[in-house]
Amino acid sequence: MANIKSAKKRILTSARKAAANKAVKTNVKTVVKNVRTAVAAGDKDAAAKALKTAETAIDKAATKGVLHKNTASNKVSKLASAVAKMN
Repeated sequence: MANIKSAKKRILTSARKAAANKAVKTNVKTVVKNVRTAVAAGDKDAAAKALKTAETAIDKAATKGVLHKNTASNKVSKLASAVAKMN
């Protein structure tokens, strides 16, 4: 444990921010999984709805700096491609 007051504060703020980032990442993983399960089930309507939700969550994560913008773009592109291939 740190002895300097500013270092103690930094540890606390880092832990708080790490918890917030983890929550956002977990949410992104969940919505991506929802899209993939809908695609695997062959339910086009559910996949389209899940894709819209996923896009929102991924874009918010990129805006907050939790995900890099190119990573977010890549995730959305892959999911949209998977939904588009459903026929």
